[in-house]
Amino acid sequence: MSALEKQLQLGRLPPRAPGPAGGSGQALPKMRMGPGRKRDYSPVPWSQYFESMEDVVVESDTGKDTFRIYKSGSEGPVLLLLHGGGHSALSWAVFTAAIINRIQCRIVALDLRGHGETKVRNPEDLSAETMSKDVGNVVEAMYGDLCPPIMLIGHSMGGAIAVHTAASNQVPSLLGLCMIDVVEGTAMDALNSMQNFLRSRPKTFKSLENAIEWRCEGAASPGSSKAIVEGIIEEEEEEEEDENGESVNKRKKDDDTEAKKEVPYTWRIELAKTEKYWDGWFRGLSNLFLNCPVPKLLLLAGVDRLDKDLTIGQMQGKFQMQVLPQCGHAVHEDAPDKVAEAVATFLVRHRFTEPIGGFQCVFPAC
Repeated sequence: MSALEKQLQLGRLPPRAPGPAGGSGQALPKMRMGPGRKRDYSPVPWSQYFESMEDVVVESDTGKDTFRIYKSGSEGPVLLLLHGGGHSALSWAVFTAAIINRIQCRIVALDLRGHGETKVRNPEDLSAETMSKDVGNVVEAMYGDLCPPIMLIGHSMGGAIAVHTAASNQVPSLLGLCMIDVVEGTAMDALNSMQNFLRSRPKTFKSLENAIEWRCEGAASPGSSKAIVEGIIEEEEEEEEDENGESVNKRKKDDDTEAKKEVPYTWRIELAKTEKYWDGWFRGLSNLFLNCPVPKLLLLAGVDRLDKDLTIGQMQGKFQMQVLPQCGHAVHEDAPDKVAEAVATFLVRHRFTEPIGGFQCVFPAC
């Protein structure tokens, strides 16, 4: 099991299965090595997967916050994508390219507070209540009173926030709800060992390429890592003293190219410091999910993740479930085509949108 498979998520953290395609619907191109050649670990720009990027400003009486979003598509329902803990909106890059060619839809991938390029006044507040309000505020700032139909899709922590957002009616035009590999029971069980894992991760990387290489170790879809890494690491800040002798953070900058190459990269968010919010993300999640009055989809990497409440709810037909085997916890990164197919089929099945490009729905048995 590679280190990144357990990284940044606060839910169940399974090993990845071996195999050239990693269980995805379509294997991504391999980074082959020929005689005397090295693998290419250079990053790719967000624009290779998304059509546009913008910063949404949310104003209040106490100031304003800026949320980074990435968008694609111009017609159909909005799929509002919420990433897992420690990830960023770029986690959805390959999935976006896959689903936008299957159905009519609009993609909005959001950097949650404390993550990616989002800048808020209190980035340490990662409570479920605050983050769900953030989602509602971003939707209101983007669409005002003309809010289009929206489906919330979240992975791990983002799945929990999607459920809290739906349960608190932050998105009045909510069309549907999808959780990806997050279940209350297994998530709560995994929290006890999370701090030990976070301490075991590399603290810095010497370059983006070095981080991508580490991310690719054992990854089911190595190609996706090139678009993802820039959203989860940044140049390390160094401690300096101001004129009053107080310690301040200042980002290392240097016009000299050689000096610039030596600046290490570190994680954008220190997940270990968010521990007090972990319980609030997941406790009671299953019942909240089951009680949301919209069509629901649960995508899992293994059927063993179901807890008692969800098992009963699934038997009662309260939600649609699909298991995508041979995937790690980051299902949408490991098998973006299969996840896109499952979500597209769900939307077409409920007549929320229309297929395009000859996409044929394959309805699952469960």
